[in-house]
Amino acid sequence: MAGLFKPALKYVPCIPLSELPKPGSATSGIAGGLAICIAVDKKGSVYALGDKCPPVNQPLSFGKVNPDGTIQDPVLGTKFSLKTGDVVGAWCPSGIGKLLGGAFTPSGVPTYPVRQRGGSLEVQVDVNYKANFEKSYWTGVLDAQGKSDGTYY
Repeated sequence: MAGLFKPALKYVPCIPLSELPKPGSATSGIAGGLAICIAVDKKGSVYALGDKCPPVNQPLSFGKVNPDGTIQDPVLGTKFSLKTGDVVGAWCPSGIGKLLGGAFTPSGVPTYPVRQRGGSLEVQVDVNYKANFEKSYWTGVLDAQGKSDGTYY
């Protein structure tokens, strides 16, 4: 696609350190316009993953952080590796998951590097990802954001 922004990986604030979840739990945050799941394993290691569980995009941050280094989709039961985001074990093993998951190819979730700086947990993301995704949006008379040159209709 023409006119796309080049990827730009940068650390950006996601959540205040005061909101870091307790070991064995997770929370959600936003970094560079992306929904991020922040999970802390039982040993206190911090991980950042995409907060949308495939195949139906419910929040991964509502999931259970397991002692085996995974976080489990709260609805369909799929486990994702905290380190790699890959599916671990069965794909969509819950009752409803077997019905829905069978129609989709198993897929993992993205993972992101994290660091603590200045009272925030920062996540390294492509800060142009959201803009590139939205670049293909149609803009026209019904576009509430106005014209692409910054003026309004």
